[in-house]
Amino acid sequence: MERSLSFHISGKRNFALWRCFNFECGWAGQVFAHNSTTSDGVDQLGRMGSPRILTEESLNLEPLGDMLAAYFAKRMISKDTLKRNHVMQMAGDQIIIAFTYRQNGILIGCKYRTLEKRFWQEKGTDKVLYGLDDVREADEIIIAKGEIDKLSLEEAGIPNCVSVPNGAPQAITSKELLPPEEDTRFSYLWNCKELLDKASRIVLATDGDLPGQALAEELARRLGRERCWQVCWPKKDEFSSYKDANEVLVNLGAEALKKAIECAVPYEMQNLN
Repeated sequence: MERSLSFHISGKRNFALWRCFNFECGWAGQVFAHNSTTSDGVDQLGRMGSPRILTEESLNLEPLGDMLAAYFAKRMISKDTLKRNHVMQMAGDQIIIAFTYRQNGILIGCKYRTLEKRFWQEKGTDKVLYGLDDVREADEIIIAKGEIDKLSLEEAGIPNCVSVPNGAPQAITSKELLPPEEDTRFSYLWNCKELLDKASRIVLATDGDLPGQALAEELARRLGRERCWQVCWPKKDEFSSYKDANEVLVNLGAEALKKAIECAVPYEMQNLN
């Protein structure tokens, strides 16, 4: 009885797409009018359990419309930054942002977000850092929690930045690290290990709340505390600080955000206790 299944037929009625927006499901697929069968063939296309080739057409993506462009403008994200990062939207009646994940310019994954902050990702794809191509030759890499924070850092003139694909954990996962093949929540680090190993300095620009601190610790444990630095977000008032890169950009401006990154402190010094 859950209203989670979306079914779309193209205007020319030559193909159909469907997707279940239940986070635990993610069932999706497509069928073309010239297909002679609509049973076995549909099921094979619809159930995705292994890495596959993605295209903007197969994911039913289109350029951002005016409503989402205005939404990002309020977040101080320009159209140029959105275009450079191939931020799109899902075609259809619902307003859904599509953050496309690319490696060597090739579409390899997609994360979706509604304006009500509901998230889900394409299944059957390898997890990687968002903006991976922007740090391919970087000696210093800035890692943020979310895609909008990565875009915010670009607005502050910081191109060598990425964000994690699946947000922050509520707490430290375990006292001992799992072997890479079992460390599924952080598989995006192991999938990008060769690139990350080239960086001599990694700046953790995660959120200032408890999950953000837990994420910083999990990243530092895997990347090496000795080469990690941590951002301390500017004070909002006597009792609190701004939460993340986008809050700083919106409230204090690009220069304040850039300064916060430049003033990051060594992770081990920030976490002596």
